[in-house]
Amino acid sequence: MKRIGLISDTHGALSERVVRFFEQVDEIWHAGDIGTEEVIRKLLKIKPVRAVCGNIDGHVLRQMYPEVLRFFCEEVDVLMTHIGGYPGRYEPKIRQMIYSNPPQLFISGHSHILKIIHDKKIGCLHMNPGAAGNNGFHHVCTAVRFKIDGKNIKELEVLEFERSKFNNID
Repeated sequence: MKRIGLISDTHGALSERVVRFFEQVDEIWHAGDIGTEEVIRKLLKIKPVRAVCGNIDGHVLRQMYPEVLRFFCEEVDVLMTHIGGYPGRYEPKIRQMIYSNPPQLFISGHSHILKIIHDKKIGCLHMNPGAAGNNGFHHVCTAVRFKIDGKNIKELEVLEFERSKFNNID
């Protein structure tokens, strides 16, 4: 069993609330728009990190992390990218990949809106953790925590706090 912490759209800022929320996870997954290498360094002090680069990430983060990442966690086939769309409205760059070889779990960010949707057409769970950072149009910061046990994705928890109460860690 693996405990996963999932975030996106930190845009260079990491809240102490997110750090506390991820203290008990085994891995942290970042779905892009990391913002700075410092965010990755802070996350790596907590747990190992898997990440993809996002549209605001500079050349250093683009060299460190791919645009699309596919991997297995336990027995779950995971596909992660920053700009991916939603079930029925996947981005053109990712649509063929999803339909030709559906993952069990598809993760994207970019929208700053937390959404977890089951795509019944392809039997895939889609997660967008919303925005964990302090930059963007969102008023609420979010992060997600869940467990993968064999082929099962379970015990999903959401962290939510007002952006106005964001406390950046140093």
